[in-house]
Amino acid sequence: MRIVHAADIHLDSPMRGLSRFAGDDLARRLRRSSRDALENLVRLVVDERAQALVLAGDIYDGDWPDYATGKFFADQMDFLHQHGIRVFMVAGNHDAESVVTKAVRLPKNVDVLSTDQVETVIDGSLGLAVHGQGYAVRAVRENLALSYPDRTPGLVNIGVLHTAVTGAEGHEPYAPCTPSDLEKARYEYFALGHVHKHRVVNGGQWVAAFSGNLQGRHVKETGPKGALVVDLEVDAPASVRFVPLDVARWADIRVDASDRRTFDDVLDSVEEHLGDARAGIGERPLVARVTVEGTTAAAGALSDRDRLSAEVSGLAERRGVTLEKAVSRAVFPRAAGRVDEQLIEAIKRRGGELAVDVDALLDLVKPLDREFGRVLRAKDSLDLRDEDFLRGLTESAINGLVAKLSSGEA
Repeated sequence: MRIVHAADIHLDSPMRGLSRFAGDDLARRLRRSSRDALENLVRLVVDERAQALVLAGDIYDGDWPDYATGKFFADQMDFLHQHGIRVFMVAGNHDAESVVTKAVRLPKNVDVLSTDQVETVIDGSLGLAVHGQGYAVRAVRENLALSYPDRTPGLVNIGVLHTAVTGAEGHEPYAPCTPSDLEKARYEYFALGHVHKHRVVNGGQWVAAFSGNLQGRHVKETGPKGALVVDLEVDAPASVRFVPLDVARWADIRVDASDRRTFDDVLDSVEEHLGDARAGIGERPLVARVTVEGTTAAAGALSDRDRLSAEVSGLAERRGVTLEKAVSRAVFPRAAGRVDEQLIEAIKRRGGELAVDVDALLDLVKPLDREFGRVLRAKDSLDLRDEDFLRGLTESAINGLVAKLSSGEA
């Protein structure tokens, strides 16, 4: 049989970092991207002639602003119902019963598995047994995998779990377990959610995998996003194929300027990286953050944030890329007679501390926000209360100061 496995749709999730594109057509497309990606998923299920769709949690993004979010999801599931396709899903931390307070009636083809204990749903006509448990509360700290029952003989067995398997860096350790915990159940396939990057956890006889999220939502969620098409037989290893379904893509481009002597040399390298990032992603919009790193004599010129942003923005536009931000972390080569290295390190250390101390940053800019905040937000779309913006501004200022001190310009 064939199933499609997806997770972490975060339907109608507010996209981060769109203030720079306010009123732009791209911003509108990004805000709708989670819905468009869900529509792509549903079309994939039908086109692949899959017997079932398995959703491993975080269908929603917490409470909904209105019923339209839930209604849109229900309509997509009803489309699958019309094609005779079953849907099995569990609640993740973002759509736990304690978080999602609204409810929408789902069509009869959808099975939402229990949050009280592991539930097994058997479809004899498909020869399928699905085992899963959703989240009753947002923060599930116990190892749910240990409660999953042994396989049902003679059927294809699928486990569904929203979990931070060992090594899920950057994700809350919800329902923590190990790969061996998943393997013990001896299911033909374990469909996992919560980690936003596609990854096969267990290969071999008893496959377990994260599909990753369906659509990147900000610059930390880079690369292709989509779902897994999984072919299954009883007592046989699953065949897993990743299919990109995202409608827009994010890229975090790092440019090593160590072998570049001038500002123009660095820009040449930046343009080359932009072209590489643009290649092979079709007509999807690409939004990129460009960070210049390394030791270079051009560090002083690169510390001019406005100049760097303007130049890289022009290069990005020429390459069909939208620039989210351009940042320089380049430093000057060491030379005798320049500022004491201990002072440089102290500045870097204090800058790093300040960048993560949001309360201190907000206190520092309060006078500016009172006097100029409204004008900046209206004219330049700069929000002095935006924590991400303030962190970026702090990092840029520290990098610029260090570059000038290192060069003897300050």
